[in-house]
Amino acid sequence: MSAQQAISPGAMNSSRNSGLVLTCVCACTILVVGLVAAINLAVPMLAASRLHPSSSELLWIVDAYVIVFACLVIPGGAAGDRFGRKGVLMGGLVTFAVGAAISATSANVPILLLGRAITGVGAALVLPNCVGVLVHATAPERRGRALAIWGVTSGLGGLVGNIAGGALLTSGSWRVLFAAIVPIALLCALFVALAVRRSCHSPRNLDPAGTALLVATTIALLIGIIEGPERGWGSAVVIVAFAASAVLGAVWIATELRAHHPLLDPRLFRIPLLSSASLGMLVLFFGSFGLFYLNASLLQYGRGYSVLQAGIAIVPMTLPMVIGTRWIPSLVRRIGIPVTLFAAFVFIGIGLFGLASAVHQPYFIYAMWLVVIGVGLTLALPCLTAEITAALPPEQAGIAGGLQSATRELGSALGVAVVGTVMTASFIQHLPQNLKHDVPVPRTVAEAISTAPALHTGIIDAFTTGASTALRVASVITCIAGVFVVAVAIQANRGHRKQNTVAGSEVRNQ
Repeated sequence: MSAQQAISPGAMNSSRNSGLVLTCVCACTILVVGLVAAINLAVPMLAASRLHPSSSELLWIVDAYVIVFACLVIPGGAAGDRFGRKGVLMGGLVTFAVGAAISATSANVPILLLGRAITGVGAALVLPNCVGVLVHATAPERRGRALAIWGVTSGLGGLVGNIAGGALLTSGSWRVLFAAIVPIALLCALFVALAVRRSCHSPRNLDPAGTALLVATTIALLIGIIEGPERGWGSAVVIVAFAASAVLGAVWIATELRAHHPLLDPRLFRIPLLSSASLGMLVLFFGSFGLFYLNASLLQYGRGYSVLQAGIAIVPMTLPMVIGTRWIPSLVRRIGIPVTLFAAFVFIGIGLFGLASAVHQPYFIYAMWLVVIGVGLTLALPCLTAEITAALPPEQAGIAGGLQSATRELGSALGVAVVGTVMTASFIQHLPQNLKHDVPVPRTVAEAISTAPALHTGIIDAFTTGASTALRVASVITCIAGVFVVAVAIQANRGHRKQNTVAGSEVRNQ
């Protein structure tokens, strides 16, 4: 029997199964990415629920999932390499279902936060191993197309989360959102069991010390940001949180520098292209998820939209991604990455600022600013992904993918924390005078309305003013950081051209 005959049955089987595996991993990806967006629609319901969460607790309910997701996504990929991607992916989906079940049945905020954190662990095990499973199951000649489809799916996960989440929340209970996730996650796990073949294991180090320190550093930082408005920026809790974050961050760097197989080697950030692109990805999702956190409440409180209408109303932002993504590579080749990134951050910054001024204008105007932001995201995402990938050699592609996912989720967590914090501070400042003298001062719309129903209009005005202020702050931060990212990209491109010129001269001299 020839070698060609020997391998053809496996190749044919791989070809047959690759489409099924692609469908499977896309479904899993939509599930974990969609939940990041869907929870924002439930914020008004949660605020008015029997749990009576404070403004800071609302931020933690949204962020608990994203923080754990961000910090564990790199070790989640390492776990798949070491123990087998199929098994870890299935375990992640089951963990996701367990966390959702705990969230759906939680009797108080701490239990809900526990459920959200467990769901984040599941998501961190799912997302990186979706890519590994897809690459393993797809023939090399079809791999590029399969990864492109998966990339588009991950980008549209937020849209699906908004629409599906809005539909589920029309029941009137936030618990339905989490309850519905349980059977969906378990069905996805069954799909994986039937469609995906086992892959080889590799002795990859998981770096538990580095992982624990990274999680602790991030949580300490967000405690300071989120608790600042409620406890006071000079309070012991906030000061200790920021100090602990700085100390833990330094210990994490020292630990990773000494580790033989670090979770994420800090020395990589000496590469200008990698550090600027990582910052760019973080800032990109800082702005977009800060917007997502405010947008659902802004539409429901400020415009009186139903939860489903609020979910559908974000659709204009996704139109440029659906229509224009295919043209971005040719555009980048024509005008270059720095110019494309400059245009992207200008669109996002102006879009956020314009959206802040459109909160009382007709929805059509509001939707146009969403489209402007969508154009910026469409321009930036492929460029930043390409920069992160190009900054590292091909054998470190796994690190590049993990870093991209980690910076995305960390940016999302910081966006929700910072934008939510600014919004709360401005909301309190603009409350009607009667409520400012209450002890304690209401910090959410639900608290304020339950305290003084007759002041409903003034309370909503205070909220929309706070949201507008927060969007303007996000706009300024995005533009300032964007200038830095573009400047480093220009410098890196000049260095690359100089290196190519020198190499070309050496070749000619030889």
